[in-house]
Amino acid sequence: MGVRLHGVRRTFPDGTVALHGLDLAFETGEFIVLLGPSGSGKTTACRLLAGLDMPSAGRIEIDGIDVTAMPPRLRDMGMVFQNYALYAHKTVYENIAYPLRIRKMSAADIQARVHDIARLLQLEPYLGRKPAQLSGGQAQRVAVARALVWSPAICLMDEPLSNLDALLRVRARTELKRLHRDLGTTFVFVTHDQEEAMTLGTRIAVLRDGRLEQFDAPRDVYRRPATRFVAEFVGRPAMNTFDGDVRAGVFASMGLTVPVPGWPDGPVTLGIRPEQIECATRETPGAIAAVVDVSECVEPDTLLFAKCGDATIIVRAAGDDLSMAPGQHVHLRLPPAALHRFHRETGVRLP
Repeated sequence: MGVRLHGVRRTFPDGTVALHGLDLAFETGEFIVLLGPSGSGKTTACRLLAGLDMPSAGRIEIDGIDVTAMPPRLRDMGMVFQNYALYAHKTVYENIAYPLRIRKMSAADIQARVHDIARLLQLEPYLGRKPAQLSGGQAQRVAVARALVWSPAICLMDEPLSNLDALLRVRARTELKRLHRDLGTTFVFVTHDQEEAMTLGTRIAVLRDGRLEQFDAPRDVYRRPATRFVAEFVGRPAMNTFDGDVRAGVFASMGLTVPVPGWPDGPVTLGIRPEQIECATRETPGAIAAVVDVSECVEPDTLLFAKCGDATIIVRAAGDDLSMAPGQHVHLRLPPAALHRFHRETGVRLP
C-alpha cells in the first residue's frame, strides 16, 4: 500500500502555515520516521495522514486512491498518541479490545486477537489491570497493542516514547523494531529525537518549518546531509560548520585555515563531523594548531572543544585521554574526504 502526499499544505485559521506543499512518497512495509524540531510540521503531517485534520491544499493518496476527504474510520490506519489516550475506567483487555468491539467482531474473535497481540507485546500478565496500575513502558505497549489489534495497513505513532525514561526508551525502540519486522505493517513514526530516527527508520523525512529538507535512509541522512540544517540537526554532537571563503585551495574562517584541494574559490560553508577529525602532530601535512578550551569525558570517548583563532572546533576522540587538559596545544587534521560543502546563503549541499 503506497502512500503519496502531493503538494500537501496546511494553513491554520490564524494564518500560520504548518506545511508548505509537502511532497512525500513511501511504500508498503516501510518504517518511515518524520523527524524535526518543534513546529516543523511533523505532527501535522501525521494527523493529515490519519484524517484527523484536513489539508488546505494538495491531496493524499493511498494505494492510488485519493483519500484527502475520506473520514479516519475508512483509511485503515491505527494511531498511537503521545499521551497514549487510554481509557482510565477500562482494563488493559478492554482498552485493546475496544477497536474490535466497535467493528462488531464476535466475542471469540475478540478474545483470540487480544490475546495474540498481548502475547506478542508481553502484556498478558496485565490484561486485568487499569491504566493507572501500569508503568510508562507498559502503558506505551498497551497503546501500541490497541492500534495494531485490528490489523490496520498503516500504524501512525506521534512521539510515543517521549514520556518514557532513557532506559525504557531504548527497550521500547527495540520492541518496536522487532514488532515492525514481525508484522510487516507500515509504520509512520513522529519524533524530534534523532537517535530514535536513526535506529528505527528505514527512511527518515527531515522537516523544518513545514518544509521537507531530506528524505533518505538513515545512513545517507547522516553521511550525506542535503542541507546545513540536516547536518547540524542529526548527530551528537552536531556537525562542525564554519562560514568562510576559499582562495587558491585553502578555506579560511575566523583564523581557521583548512586545505581544500579542488574546491572553487568563493564563499562557502565547510562542515565536518567531530568523530572524523584526527588528532595529529605538528609534522602532519595539513595539520592545524589549536588550543583545548574544554575537555569532556563522554564514555567511552572524549569531547574536545578546541579554539583555532576565533573558531571553535568540536572533536570526538576515541578513548579517555585525560592528558587533553584545558590550555593544552593540540594539532588537528581535517581529512579532505570527510569535508562537506554547503551554499553560504541557501544551506544546500554542494557537490
